[in-house]
Amino acid sequence: MGNDAHARRRVLALLGAGTAVMLAAGCSGGSPSSTSDASSGGKVTLEFAQWWEPELPKGSLRGLMDQFEKENPNIKVKLLSGPYDSTKEQVVAGAAAGTMSDVVGLDGAWVSDFAKQGAIADLSKLMKDSNYDESQLASQIKIKGKTNMIPVVNFVYPLFSNDALLTKAGVTKPPSDRTEFAADAKAVSALGANTKGWVLPLSLEAPNGIQNDVMSWVWSSGGSMLKDGKPDVNNADVKSAVEYIKGLYDDKVIAPGALTMKEQDKVEEFTNGRVGMMIDSLAHINLIRENNKNLKFSISAIPAKDGYTGERGIPYASWGVGIANNSKHKAEAFKLVSFLMSEKTNSELSSAAFAFPGNTKSVPDFVKTDALFKTAFDIYKSGHPANEFTGLPVAEQLMRDFDEQFQQTLTSDQSVDTMLKNVQDKWTSEF
Repeated sequence: MGNDAHARRRVLALLGAGTAVMLAAGCSGGSPSSTSDASSGGKVTLEFAQWWEPELPKGSLRGLMDQFEKENPNIKVKLLSGPYDSTKEQVVAGAAAGTMSDVVGLDGAWVSDFAKQGAIADLSKLMKDSNYDESQLASQIKIKGKTNMIPVVNFVYPLFSNDALLTKAGVTKPPSDRTEFAADAKAVSALGANTKGWVLPLSLEAPNGIQNDVMSWVWSSGGSMLKDGKPDVNNADVKSAVEYIKGLYDDKVIAPGALTMKEQDKVEEFTNGRVGMMIDSLAHINLIRENNKNLKFSISAIPAKDGYTGERGIPYASWGVGIANNSKHKAEAFKLVSFLMSEKTNSELSSAAFAFPGNTKSVPDFVKTDALFKTAFDIYKSGHPANEFTGLPVAEQLMRDFDEQFQQTLTSDQSVDTMLKNVQDKWTSEF
């Protein structure tokens, strides 16, 4: 990706956290229904499945939907909300069964697979049909030239530090390189009381820890897992990061249960004060604050290799949105997408989520009012967004392939070289 300000605005997409109360069989798109059309006076109910509502201030997403309904009195919006992992399970099941909700929150890692299945609609056509000005969009995720997902808001993944634990361990500032991070993790772990320095989620069921918590060490030091768009995982940069994390694991400074831990478990460990540091999305700042009002924490850039002076890659993820191909109400669904991407609504949503807006004209208010997010914005401006899994074919399976081999290296005698060769072979066969 480019490193200029325009490229930073054009963040693509990917990630974010897990129990959706979604009734797939009841999705409007899956029913035999309905020829009703809001523009001709018929009543339409859109189902909007996403993981966003639990991560936003209470009532904020529903409030925006109420405003949309006021502006479009013949369209109602039913929110199907739950944490990331369960939302994903329900959306995947709906894609396979043709019962996907009309409007769906999407992670960039899912888009290639859904597009290949024909499960999500061509937003390029819907934009053209409605004379939508797409120049206002900061980015679009396209497969074979067709837009399948629009990033609504974008998050960076910095390092979170528990200020009290680090201070108690004698650490005066967040680590800036790998040597400092390892030393700080050991110091926090030495405090005892089941406290560990770092938390690493490596669940095979939800393997996005490979993207957010492992490969981020490669990107933060200017490295890459690809070459000319093809797999290149057995290079020196990836090997260095894997060996470094294995060293932390062997030193027992990582929270127990890493091999089965999911992202929401990681956040819980940090929120409850059991770990000193974690790499995480800014989307969880509200959750952490709400669940532990006494926790004082700071954020900083992910440490780079010792001596690295280049621009740092900053992991990021997006809350993306798409429309189900099985929806009987695509025109109405796109009205909702247009509303989410409008300058005013996108400003409000990005402000509530502590995220960067997906509309180029939107301006969130948190940079002036929230010190943590101002720090994140400074980190964002000083580096470049990096997430090489976005838009890759079978992106989640690529993470799982890496995860399986990584776990063998952590728990057995498999060498890092053998691990990376196995991953390279597997990835090459899947591209």
